[in-house]
Amino acid sequence: MKMLRAMREPLKYVQGRDALLQFHKEMEYMGKRWLFVCSNSGYKACHEKLEKSFGTSDDYRRYEIFGGISSNGEIKKMMAIVEEDKIDTVVAVGGGSAVDTAKATAYYTGKHIVILPTVAATDAPCTGLSVIYNDDHSFDRYLFYPTNPDAVMVDTTIIANAPVKFLIAGMGDALGTYFEGRASIRTESSSLEGTGITRAGQALARLCYDTLRAYGKQAIEACKVHAVTPALENIVEANVYLSGVGADNVNCAAAHSFYNGVTSLGIKHADHGCCVAFGTLVQLVLEGATKEEFDDVQSFCLEVGLPVTLAEIGEITDEQIMTIAKNACAPGETIHNLAGDVEPIELYDAIKQADALGKLALAK
Repeated sequence: MKMLRAMREPLKYVQGRDALLQFHKEMEYMGKRWLFVCSNSGYKACHEKLEKSFGTSDDYRRYEIFGGISSNGEIKKMMAIVEEDKIDTVVAVGGGSAVDTAKATAYYTGKHIVILPTVAATDAPCTGLSVIYNDDHSFDRYLFYPTNPDAVMVDTTIIANAPVKFLIAGMGDALGTYFEGRASIRTESSSLEGTGITRAGQALARLCYDTLRAYGKQAIEACKVHAVTPALENIVEANVYLSGVGADNVNCAAAHSFYNGVTSLGIKHADHGCCVAFGTLVQLVLEGATKEEFDDVQSFCLEVGLPVTLAEIGEITDEQIMTIAKNACAPGETIHNLAGDVEPIELYDAIKQADALGKLALAK
């Protein structure tokens, strides 16, 4: 029997200039007692607007600066606060780690969850999973949830005032969505959520790539001058919603496995989105993509400042490339969604070719 097709997304998605000033109006149906799990920068960027949104309301609000990583210990600490303070709704304020911590806290305590991303660097806000770490910062597990967040609210004024590198990284993460999803469909793999893939999921993944190509460069220039423009709004939606909901309802493939391989080297500044972007080029080589298609994706990376060579990710030797390849091809990795499967030596050679083509492009 074939898998049932399914579609998953946040129950509510709200985006726009100064959106946080409408936080209470949009979310008040979720209760009267709120725990805000904040990164340091998230608290600074959002606290004043959030307090303004409550106006004269007597709702209980507790703001907690969390420890910086979505670790088991941090989650337990937040769960204790939820129980002690009889919290109705957990709200994530910040980047990926704050989001993952808050999601896990809400899940284990059976509370509502709202996500307020302060950067558009990944598609984590809309997805139904968290990456959980041990207290020593080593990777522990992926935690999959039965549903996606209750609500996601993106204040594009805050995104426009965040460093532009985060927006670019988010485009790198979003770049993989269509190509990884297409690969998964070709092999009739399940979605990231373990179901059959819908046409709606495929359409969102394609729209994600089309939006990146059409508005990416304009959005970067807007972000550099802290301007909220239609181009910026479109790219924020692509990075956060189209990529998040798209990826959840299709699947990952070689690009994300490449990132996981790179993290095994312990390169401190190996940014998720930048690795996924280069990993997308590697995947196209593995798939035998035409010169036209490869050039199209590579030219997008060049246009917006995403890496097209390994040197832009870090100093990586041939021996380390083989380590990346072996770890990226480990059992359970999403690279196995590619047709014909992939051996480490094949991935090694694809990385070398993508890198060589990148060097050629940079030399022009």
